[in-house]
Amino acid sequence: MFSIFQKKKLAAEAEKKPKVSAAQIRVQKDLSELELPKTMEMSFPSPENLLNFELDFKPDEGFYKNGNFKFTFKINHNYPHEPPKVRCTQKVYHPNVDLEGNICLNILREDWKPVLNIISVIVGLQYLFLEPNADDPLNKDAAQDLRTDRQHFEGNVRHSMRGGIIDGNHYDNVMA
Repeated sequence: MFSIFQKKKLAAEAEKKPKVSAAQIRVQKDLSELELPKTMEMSFPSPENLLNFELDFKPDEGFYKNGNFKFTFKINHNYPHEPPKVRCTQKVYHPNVDLEGNICLNILREDWKPVLNIISVIVGLQYLFLEPNADDPLNKDAAQDLRTDRQHFEGNVRHSMRGGIIDGNHYDNVMA
């Protein structure tokens, strides 16, 4: 039997140790299984916080080849029951990324299921930059450009990736 003093001491020690949430355990599992391709690099601004990290992606093919795109991942404590919040930190000309960096990827919205994971999101981002989806756009002008004239769209992508201006919007230079 523990004395009242021992119980208080154990309770105080337990309060000092940071509690590990189910989300943190799941993220640790996801990260342990993660094998990033050579075109991607992950970093943790605060190494003790696995729920907020950054992903650098340098596509080696497609419209966005030779670009360097940065994404932030913010995972709340309801993960995996809720998807991570993912944003592109640069302004890019892309049908599925709006000018504020929001990303239109179905698994980040209505198609999210707890069986999906960080790897699923990263593969989805990779695919969006390989094959932009003009049928589910956030940037309607870029989507229309892609649907009607792929060559013009490609020219706009290249111009925007060098920090150009398209339709009055100044884009960030993302050339690697």
